[in-house]
Amino acid sequence: MKKILSTLILLTFALSASAKQIAESADLVSPLLNGQQAPEMQVTTIENKQVPLSKVLNNKKTILFFYRGGWCPFCNTQMGQLKQLEPKLKAAGFQLVGVSTDAPENLQKSVDKMSLDYQLISDYNSTISQAFGLAFFTSQKVTERYLAKMNLTNPLQKNGHGDERLVLPVPAIYVIDSKGLVQFSYVNPNFKVRLHPELLLKAAQLVN
Repeated sequence: MKKILSTLILLTFALSASAKQIAESADLVSPLLNGQQAPEMQVTTIENKQVPLSKVLNNKKTILFFYRGGWCPFCNTQMGQLKQLEPKLKAAGFQLVGVSTDAPENLQKSVDKMSLDYQLISDYNSTISQAFGLAFFTSQKVTERYLAKMNLTNPLQKNGHGDERLVLPVPAIYVIDSKGLVQFSYVNPNFKVRLHPELLLKAAQLVN
């Protein structure tokens, strides 16, 4: 009976995790929490191939960070900081993986421009950010401005009112252990504020 009950609890948790929706605003996201398992799903590599997220994590301790795209100056600053921090993170046994709304070909532009060694994966359709509870609808004003000024081609999705809006992730960083469990997370609806690199390093160094 206990075994059946445990199975039902795990199944209920898995179903609730997979049922995450797009929030109506950045302040209303419900991100994956510390102690929860990274969701099992297909993701798109920089080579435009579909692989399981578990293959990307590869039973390695991972810093998984979500950013809006290579067009975002705050994201680029953070990516540069993580590049500088990467040797120390590697020494602590971690790999770095970035998740972006950029299409695979634009991910490659970021790699080339910034001479990145760490891996980037594409969340062009916002499926990964939805699974992690980070996806939200931008306002009509922001949608129109970003589409016009940033030349974004990401598919628009209908919000609760039936209006087509651009979907973005709230920038976030997850420290994930070798079993795929979230040990630390930082999620801030204010995209201009990012986790200080030294705080990230301290959090990573506490993970066995």
